[in-house]
Amino acid sequence: MRQLQGMDASFVALETRNSPMHIGSILIYNPETAPGGFVRFKDILSFFESRMQLSRTIRQRLVRVPFDLDYPYWIEDPDFDLEYHVRHIALPKPGDWRQLCIQAARIFSRPLDLKRPPWEFTVVEGLDNIEGVAKGSYAMVTKVHHAAIDGMSGVDLLEAMHTLDPNEPPPNSLDEWQPEKVPNPVELLGKSYFNAITNPMKQLEVAAKAAPGLAKALKGMVAKEFDLSREMIAPKTRFNRKISGHRVVEGRSVPLADIKMIRQAVDGAKVNDVFLAIVGGAMRKYLLAKDDLPKKTLTAMAPISVRTKDEKGDMGNQVAAMVAPLGTHIEEPLERLQYCHDRTKNSKAMTEAMGARNMTEASKVSPALWMSLGAQLYTRLGLANRGVGPIFSTVVTNVPGPPVPIYSCGSRLESQMGLVCLTDGMGLGHVVQSYTDEATISFTACRELLPDPDFYIECIVESFEELRDAAKAAAEAPAKEPTAKKSAPKKGATTTKKPVAKKQAVRKTPAKPAKGGTKQATSRSKATRKGKGSQTS
Repeated sequence: MRQLQGMDASFVALETRNSPMHIGSILIYNPETAPGGFVRFKDILSFFESRMQLSRTIRQRLVRVPFDLDYPYWIEDPDFDLEYHVRHIALPKPGDWRQLCIQAARIFSRPLDLKRPPWEFTVVEGLDNIEGVAKGSYAMVTKVHHAAIDGMSGVDLLEAMHTLDPNEPPPNSLDEWQPEKVPNPVELLGKSYFNAITNPMKQLEVAAKAAPGLAKALKGMVAKEFDLSREMIAPKTRFNRKISGHRVVEGRSVPLADIKMIRQAVDGAKVNDVFLAIVGGAMRKYLLAKDDLPKKTLTAMAPISVRTKDEKGDMGNQVAAMVAPLGTHIEEPLERLQYCHDRTKNSKAMTEAMGARNMTEASKVSPALWMSLGAQLYTRLGLANRGVGPIFSTVVTNVPGPPVPIYSCGSRLESQMGLVCLTDGMGLGHVVQSYTDEATISFTACRELLPDPDFYIECIVESFEELRDAAKAAAEAPAKEPTAKKSAPKKGATTTKKPVAKKQAVRKTPAKPAKGGTKQATSRSKATRKGKGSQTS
């Protein structure tokens, strides 16, 4: 039996019917590499059963302390049933990309049963009309509670359920897993009493470790190594309200080489800066079309992994948060990229000065009862609709995927698209991922706050294309005209030109499911811009 830590427990405390706190993905598999070129559902079950010993997450369930007086515990589930967690459905004809997104949104909107190991995988057949997807391919929609994994440990779970060779045999080591007895309430209350006595000592220890970081942060501010500007507190948008229980999901893939080429247009820029600039451009386009763009820049919460090599296989979250301004007040793509790079560098300097690991450790000694009560009051009082919202506008989490093809049950993984949990005050989240030679930008949103996902994905595609074309033009321009070096506009400056979707085609390459390969990013009608949507739950 092992107790959750503060951040993991916060995801349990935040769980409501409208805010299920799981993360996941849409994975697309081509069975042509499997034995016989065909995979049955029972083959998938057998494959998972043979590899369960490689992941600590799969067979552990939560046990909550009465009245939430202390953090919950993980135990090995004595009633584990693999067939409960791996489901099987098929899309109705024609079996296109839109239908897959609708089905994924519906699956993802349903909370997990926290009296069982908190994960579900749904195999989806019938992908018969998605360009670039081979006949016989299938998808898998995954859901894993955020209390069990973060982005990096999610990659470890992905590795446990995949192989590097389609013909790799099952592990030959003995599975020594043993179930545990579910502790009774008296045992749990006794443990919570002991923890309540020792917690003040832990708080003092964490405070002592954090003190040098705070001193370093103050010194850095005085030396102007970084600054605390008002740009780091975002204005409220339509996405920062109380959310419903309905979801929309969408995503597109672009060549990873293009992302790396764009990065070179601004000296020192990182791949993550490029993704932030693309998301910033997309949110700018969307909100301008709704006459709802604030003059002040929107911001993103960008998770930072502090997981060490020794913690690679551990459950739970080892992340800190960084606030990243998105430059939504800047129209010119490369100026926005330069701005995102500058502000992200500033945020990283501040986070490093304070100590990202110390920030994570501090969350582990927060009183469980107050954390639970605070989360419940925030939701029940509808504070997100009363002007009490987060300091960021959205989430942009970057999850690096395998650089080489991987296989599940012999089937080659062709594409992956990330899905994120939403909370009141945070109705739109993005996941950017890499896999082999491609990068995927996807989003999960509340259907009530973003009713037209087809238009927003166009905004993402256009933002990428404009940034790509501007970077190419800068690379081809004479050396005396370094367009990438333009300085960001003064704080508070904004442009008023209202963009409409340009008639630029998306990359004409064979489409993969989460990528929308040959789909055209054409101009939308006025009616569509006002809210006619597609992918719903």
